[in-house]
Amino acid sequence: MRPTSRRSFLKGALFAAGGIATLSGVGPLVQLAQAQGPRGVPRYYIFAYFSGGWDILVGLDPRDPRQFTNGNLRQTLIQPGYEMLVGTDGRLVEARTGGRFGPYIGDLATHAHRFAVVRGMSMETLTHEVGRRRFITGKPPAGTQARGSSVLTWLAANLGQDEPIPYVAMQTEAYNVDQPNYATALSANSVADMLRALRPANPQLGALEDRQLDAFLAEVGACPDALNSSRWQSAESSRLRARDMVTRGLDRLFDFTAQTPEMERLRGHYGMRANDSTPEAQAAFAAQAICGGVSRCVSIQVAGGLDTHFTDWTTNQGPNQRRGFNALARLIEDLSTREHPGTNTSWLDHTTIVAFSEFSRTPLLNDRGGRDHALTNACLLAGGNIRGGAIIGASSDVGLAPQAIDLETGDLRGVADGGEVVRPEHILQTLLHDAGMDAAADLRVNPVTALLRTV
Repeated sequence: MRPTSRRSFLKGALFAAGGIATLSGVGPLVQLAQAQGPRGVPRYYIFAYFSGGWDILVGLDPRDPRQFTNGNLRQTLIQPGYEMLVGTDGRLVEARTGGRFGPYIGDLATHAHRFAVVRGMSMETLTHEVGRRRFITGKPPAGTQARGSSVLTWLAANLGQDEPIPYVAMQTEAYNVDQPNYATALSANSVADMLRALRPANPQLGALEDRQLDAFLAEVGACPDALNSSRWQSAESSRLRARDMVTRGLDRLFDFTAQTPEMERLRGHYGMRANDSTPEAQAAFAAQAICGGVSRCVSIQVAGGLDTHFTDWTTNQGPNQRRGFNALARLIEDLSTREHPGTNTSWLDHTTIVAFSEFSRTPLLNDRGGRDHALTNACLLAGGNIRGGAIIGASSDVGLAPQAIDLETGDLRGVADGGEVVRPEHILQTLLHDAGMDAAADLRVNPVTALLRTV
């Protein structure tokens, strides 16, 4: 199994149906899908991936260096090491909601009232591919191969039938093994890549030649052999939808270099200058795709360079995380100030953001001055029906070990008393539960309802 791509499909004219994604039905440019959650509230989703394994000690799950010192390492098995970090004074950040975050949380701390953090998660793996694919699908891979469809694919299939591109994956993996073709993610490496996919190819045919070719292909698609072939009919449907996609001008939503008031606003807000793959450009792309009525689900990569086994931990880990957190802060601000049409609410009220990494780093520094892979993890959820300001669960003060919680309250509770250690599938099941799709992906766990404002 490999990540799916629809970029080549968008640029082509006629494709076989097997393994090639088709587009959903296309409507007006700015269009609200009719499919809604259980409370009749439209739901949208953005997954923000921090690639390489973030260090939760410098971000989402810190420890006070005055209590966790080099003098008591043998007792705590936790070494914050903040005094070694570059570009920070090492102080913890206290949010107004009462949450405490690491020195590299950046501007995201000002939005703590809008997001929840789950701490003390277990990834049950130290392998990049396994951890990443488990957080995408909610299922432990077979070896390193993903099992099942991405949860965003399930959400796109059930809620995104009316969007032009139900699911977009930028610099992230996506899988579709059992859902309709229209829910397959359109994959891209950068905003410029998306623009190439959404614009007519050059050289372009003249108007007459274009109409003649279209008429010829339509006639072929209506012949008896074609009408009796489901693959042929699927291919013809794909051709018509791809043609409509390229001619509708969706690219204007994503050309961040354009000299228009809206693009000037986006460039200023996100601090970007080009149609590239920077965290800032990807965050702006996600906002445009959701608010522009193009996509129901978007996955982006907002940080890389986090696999810091050596002294690059002191120079790269924190700043790269902070850049990703700052991009998320800009995204939250942007969505919170855009009005969702017809609801008197913001787009953030309808869009759930999930920030995750495949695992974290060891609580003790290694002999090379860096940190290795650790099972314990954390994640962040914002917007939508997420209970802002909540801190769910905790990692142990001895070695950052995962701890079981009560899924309904978020409080610590032993396994013998009915508590469960949170894993990626619990987080994904929570999203499905909130969308009224509890049994959809067969994740076989209960949701963390403590994360939700309205259960």
